[in-house]
Amino acid sequence: MTEDTRNLILAIGLSLLVIIGWNHFFAQPQIANVRETQAKLESSPKLPQDKSETPALPNAETNATPTKLSRAEALATSPRVKLDTQSLSGSINLRGGRIDDIELKGYRETTDPKSANIVLLAPNGSPNPYYVSTGFIPKAGSPIKVPTPESLWSADKQTLTPRQPVTLTFDNGEGLIFRRLIAVDDEFMFKITETIENKSPQAVSLTPYARAVRIGKPALAGYAVLHEGFVGVIGESRVQEFTYDSIEKETKATKIMNGTGGWIGLTDKYWALAIAPEQNHVLDASFSSSGETTKTYQAAVLDQAITVEPGTSASVANNLFAGAKVTRTIDAYQSKLGIKNFDLIIDWGWFYFITKPLFWIIDAIYTVFGNFGIAILIVTVLVKGVFFPLANRSYLSMAKMKAVQPQMTAIRERYPDDKQKQQMELMELYKREKINPIAGCLPVIVQIPVFFALYKVIFITIEMRQAPFFGWIKDLSSPDPTNLFNLFGLIPFDPTTLPVIGQFLHLGVWPLIMGVSMFIQMKMNPEPTDPVQKQMFAWMPVIFTFMLGSFPAGLVIYWTWNNLLSVTQQGVIMKKSGVKIELWDNLRNMFSKSTG
Repeated sequence: MTEDTRNLILAIGLSLLVIIGWNHFFAQPQIANVRETQAKLESSPKLPQDKSETPALPNAETNATPTKLSRAEALATSPRVKLDTQSLSGSINLRGGRIDDIELKGYRETTDPKSANIVLLAPNGSPNPYYVSTGFIPKAGSPIKVPTPESLWSADKQTLTPRQPVTLTFDNGEGLIFRRLIAVDDEFMFKITETIENKSPQAVSLTPYARAVRIGKPALAGYAVLHEGFVGVIGESRVQEFTYDSIEKETKATKIMNGTGGWIGLTDKYWALAIAPEQNHVLDASFSSSGETTKTYQAAVLDQAITVEPGTSASVANNLFAGAKVTRTIDAYQSKLGIKNFDLIIDWGWFYFITKPLFWIIDAIYTVFGNFGIAILIVTVLVKGVFFPLANRSYLSMAKMKAVQPQMTAIRERYPDDKQKQQMELMELYKREKINPIAGCLPVIVQIPVFFALYKVIFITIEMRQAPFFGWIKDLSSPDPTNLFNLFGLIPFDPTTLPVIGQFLHLGVWPLIMGVSMFIQMKMNPEPTDPVQKQMFAWMPVIFTFMLGSFPAGLVIYWTWNNLLSVTQQGVIMKKSGVKIELWDNLRNMFSKSTG
């Protein structure tokens, strides 16, 4: 086997590793991250166990209504204040003063413009309850009467809009008046200001709380490359991420965090619910799961206790994010509101330092051309430009390797039984001809992080969701919708639904084009003489075609375009170096054998 062939095999092996192993490359760092986080939390100060010191949150599960009503029926069981903004519609429940009804106006379930809007929050009693509640907790044993989930609040307005905040009021009948001022902007951020007015003769001490509650495990995308579940940053800690399953493995299915400032919440692939208290306050936060048959998941935060003297009032505020994880919007909230590391609510992944800048570049190009597919093509050219000197040296070295192939063959024939002498002579040849024998692998190696980063950008950013390219590609974040196995839609049958093998039958037009581009790229080089290697190279494009078939169409388009650019670049360099391009001879030999 020649050095050139070994390099080619290594390069192909690395490429295959990218495709087959991407899940593990992302999963393992995330597992390590979780373990490190767990170790830190185990050694960090815990919330006081004495309830007289730190009050416990009311149990969210005890408030769950077992009767399953439709969403409309559940909404009709209590009086409500309408929510109407540029981005959101829904209502606020006056029973309990909860925010438990939100739809996202700008996002639909499918690419069909007539499909239903995305429902983010739902009331208790509906099929998938998901809501936010805020309030105050008295010390254990204290007779202070605070609002409960069943308390009925009054509202000073019928509709909440960005220009019209709403104040909810509850009088406990014992000298304490609770007011909840709810404001909202044009996008996805609420500000909830809780005020206690003390008209009683005694001072009162209460602890503010806020929590996001989800009853029942939601449907998940289920990819290791994507985090779904609990997420937050409290104090100086790194981002804390726990899935709905992993929280069950914690002691009492609860994780405790404390520190100054930060945020906590629950995240889906594209949507999130997050609570950010005042950033200069010391916070006690937790992720937890409770219940037996139906699980209740809760991300909760306790703020600093406040004491309200007779004849005075006191207030505390929380920012509440409820909406789509739009990158520019998230970054603006982090900057404007000073929320620590709020951009990490988007799962940028292990290669954050590549992934987010790569998104910025794609998004900037998109603002000019108005098509994310075109932006991906242009970014591919830019990436090739960045690695152009390295690729040039690589292809030049490969061309030189082909040029000295007769000398390499002569050395092996001269020392057939002395492998050490062969290697010494070959190394001298490489040194004399200024050849780097591993240069052919470098372009593949250095582009692996870029491949991962682009995959993350296409897969997790909401900007790519339902983003069209041209023709039949209506969503770059989903696989090519066409399929060879149903004759591209002529047969009313979806082969991807078949058990076991269905996942490998995403064989659309773009994956086929990608396979052809890879086939051409491989035929640029001399065919190996070893029969096993020859068979492996022959089947490699087929394997990659099936493997990439189920990947997002945007990534397949990137890979195809990258292959074609590589073929062009390699062909130009080989021609300039006076090295024969093997493509046409290889194709001619292949077809002559098939017809012979």
